[in-house]
Amino acid sequence: MARQATLSGERTAAIGLTAKIDRRLPTTPQIYGALRDAIVRMEIKVGQSLSENEVAAQLGVSRTPVREAFIKLAETGLIEILPQRGTFVVEISANAVRDAQFIRESLELGVIREACREPRPGLIAALRDLIAVQKLAADDDDFDRFLIHDEAFHRTLAVGVGRERAWRVIEREKGHMDRVRYLSLPTASPFYLLIGQHERILDAVEAMDVQAAEAAVRQHLSEILKVLEKFQNEMPQMFAGDD
Repeated sequence: MARQATLSGERTAAIGLTAKIDRRLPTTPQIYGALRDAIVRMEIKVGQSLSENEVAAQLGVSRTPVREAFIKLAETGLIEILPQRGTFVVEISANAVRDAQFIRESLELGVIREACREPRPGLIAALRDLIAVQKLAADDDDFDRFLIHDEAFHRTLAVGVGRERAWRVIEREKGHMDRVRYLSLPTASPFYLLIGQHERILDAVEAMDVQAAEAAVRQHLSEILKVLEKFQNEMPQMFAGDD
């Protein structure tokens, strides 16, 4: 639960959502995605209150899909809905980050083993293209774009071996992890360090070298644990006292 002092200090801050809702697509997932991104990027701050009416007005939608998006965000642990008090963005949970890292590593090791079982030239080419775009984002110091394509690299790999459901599990669990990932770029986790790790993963997959691929995935996904304690010490107000 967010600290009471933080709640009282942030509850009146305005929410600025710039997402555009595509009426041709389901509304609730778009609202959920817009709010999740804003929380991960710290555009909606720890302890800040969320109003169904305000979000609905900003996005030009009714309250029902906003309420559904709030419930989904609460299920992923990013917000807390307190009856008679309101809805608030929770602090980052270090325990949730560690749990998400464990779940993600376990599932992505399974994905990488499957990727190494047979040649997949189309998947390799798609992943090379994503790394190239990441390099362009790094050159421009554009960490929003960098993270989008970092995410796409891992999602494309999972979907490419027929494990889209596994990726959805990872997505559901890693909200707190993504908040720390966002804090870590570009200083604590340099762009080209992460790009080099992606290249090592992909080289091992292309060579069908399971041991090298697993080692590369473990190294890559452990980066978050290296920076977690650093941010807990530097930004204690951002973290829940759950250790």
